[in-house]
Amino acid sequence: MSRFIIGLTGGIASGKSEVSRRFEALGIVVADADVAAREVVAPGSPVLAEIAERFGADMLLADGSLDRARLRQHIFADINERKALEAITHPAIRTRVRQACDAAQSPYAIAAIPLLTEAGGRAAYPWMHRILVVDAPEAVQHARLLRRDNIDAALAESMIQAQASRAQRLALADDVIVNDGHPDQLQAHIEALDLRYRELAAAHS
Repeated sequence: MSRFIIGLTGGIASGKSEVSRRFEALGIVVADADVAAREVVAPGSPVLAEIAERFGADMLLADGSLDRARLRQHIFADINERKALEAITHPAIRTRVRQACDAAQSPYAIAAIPLLTEAGGRAAYPWMHRILVVDAPEAVQHARLLRRDNIDAALAESMIQAQASRAQRLALADDVIVNDGHPDQLQAHIEALDLRYRELAAAHS
């Protein structure tokens, strides 16, 4: 059971997934909020029922699963609707991520939460001992989004602007990985952080 938990966050296309994979390769359990977000809206779940009640049954596909594309389009058009969705989903996601971290058998666990800043930061996740931010300049995020998602520049910009700013994320950080180059440049930094986190976890326990 991991008693020491690191929160991992960063803006869209900052490289959080790559950082997560490299920590996992070092034997660290990563509880991914994106995975939890998919699990809590599984067909038949209370969260999915609440979404259908709040946003309408047309947000469900014929097989009873969530129409993610339709819901995403709806909430991106209205910040109040996005906040309404978050109020339904975030508590369940937090619970699931915390349970996965508590069950982890690695020296420490990582809670990978892309929207950590938007979800309330430390106030919403008081059980995190440190927060690691993966940071990248907006121009780098923009270029990666165009390449990764095959979208136009306007949509890429709106997706970046819909999130918290770099300054807001960095204000939460205990540790920062700047990811503005080749992924392999991350490894030395991640190994140094892993060593430090293992030492902190041992002292904490």
